[in-house]
Amino acid sequence: MARRYALALADVVIERKEEREVQAEIDSWASMIDSNPQLREVFANPTISYDQKRSVLEELISRTKVRQTTAGFLQVLLKNQRLSQLRQVAERFSLVLDERSGVIAANVITARTIPEPAKNALRDTLASATGKTVRLNFTTDEEIIGGIITHIGSTVFDGSVRDQLDRLAVELAGN
Repeated sequence: MARRYALALADVVIERKEEREVQAEIDSWASMIDSNPQLREVFANPTISYDQKRSVLEELISRTKVRQTTAGFLQVLLKNQRLSQLRQVAERFSLVLDERSGVIAANVITARTIPEPAKNALRDTLASATGKTVRLNFTTDEEIIGGIITHIGSTVFDGSVRDQLDRLAVELAGN
């Protein structure tokens, strides 16, 4: 479901040349709904009438002053009872825009924060390996002990010390 809405929105924003502006607005709206339990309840609750939901949405649109494209998209989601799933649509929309512009996202996990030159070197290495522009997202997890884990789509490159120790333990156990 999310992909279908994301693809449709991508077609419109690319034609209008407002990809990143609408993406930022959609992300902002998804965060607003995610962080407000009452708002989530209003848009997800089937016992609240469509007119009441539409009134809340229109008030929020007027306060946030989003682009017409974003406002129209939010209204379509509301009409189709999908506004409560905006986070999933926003994530898929981001992937679709990246895909269409030749960008891939890589999620990188390290045991501790790494310096900018190392981040840039990793970006360059991944770009030459994939032939695409790479957008890196970094997180830290001390449990990997050291090394790096990189997720690109469904592919995982695990160069963590934890993984190496796990493999060594299996090997020593004779499995």
